[in-house]
Amino acid sequence: METTMALKAILPMTAATLAAMSCPGLAQELNALVWCDHTDPALIEPFEEKFGVKVNLKEYEGTAAGLAILDQSQPGDWDVLVIDAVDVGRAVEAGYLAELPADQLPTQNFFPELVMAENNMVDGKTYAVTEKFGYNTISYDKTKVDPADMEDMASLTSGKYDGRIGIYDYYLPVLGLVALGQGINTADITPDTLGSLKDPLMALRAASKQVSDVVSAQTALATGEVDIVVGGGEWLTAVLAADNPNLDWTIPKQGGLRWAQSIGVVAGSTQPDLALEFVKYIVSPEGQAKLATSSCYWGMPANAKTGDALSMEQRAILRWQEQPDFLKRAQLYPIPDAALDTAMQDLWTEMLNQ
Repeated sequence: METTMALKAILPMTAATLAAMSCPGLAQELNALVWCDHTDPALIEPFEEKFGVKVNLKEYEGTAAGLAILDQSQPGDWDVLVIDAVDVGRAVEAGYLAELPADQLPTQNFFPELVMAENNMVDGKTYAVTEKFGYNTISYDKTKVDPADMEDMASLTSGKYDGRIGIYDYYLPVLGLVALGQGINTADITPDTLGSLKDPLMALRAASKQVSDVVSAQTALATGEVDIVVGGGEWLTAVLAADNPNLDWTIPKQGGLRWAQSIGVVAGSTQPDLALEFVKYIVSPEGQAKLATSSCYWGMPANAKTGDALSMEQRAILRWQEQPDFLKRAQLYPIPDAALDTAMQDLWTEMLNQ
């Protein structure tokens, strides 16, 4: 966004802006620990230009990795954190998130299911806000597989697609899908039920060609290296739709997982006002539209008002009109305690080493 000096002069004087003006000799910077969708310049540059700041981004995958980075950091090193919505409580318990002023967040405009107060609030206080959501299900090339088969997760280990499957390398959603395939709700995954997931997980790995991260999974599906990605969804195929309309995704009859990511201010931030302004920008219709269509991966914006900022084509790719049905058919990620999380990661590592 090009902003002239004249336009900058009439911008509202926020606390963050005044703080920057009071220290003209200091370079104003914001340090954010994020997922890859936040690294798109189209998302970040409008905020940088409006506030005259530099946003430094560090990308990570998986809550365990993010919390490990915070464990190894000094207070004040980070200002903003993007995290799985279901893991906000863990971050609060560890002392990593600061309370947010709920009255400054536009949650009244959110899809009702995405307010997620039970995840973003602890003891009646708000520590994060949902920014984006979507589904971990089955992505596939509809010209190379039978779409009807993708409606039943049992087809993945039937032998028909051996060596043609990729697995998204994130233990929470994939173990959740495996559980659904066994008739176990994600909320019912416990140390006792986890053992019953080992054999079907290993069978899925045996039928698969690779386990890969976001970009590698997208690339493998787009190039035909694999024809199916378990754990995929609109986040994987939407960004590829323009170049390859044969890529599709579905929620099988056993169900899918609804992922949601939240954003908050890191406790101990040296510039909490600026960090809050960043959070508010991300959940505004302008920020939401850019985040929803990020070059790394697409996803549904939590703010329902964002529809006005998206094109009809973008809304079609995101299946905007189908969200009421999808939201009913999807379960949330598992929410493990520390012991269960360790056990799930151990099982995942065993699968990777198979």
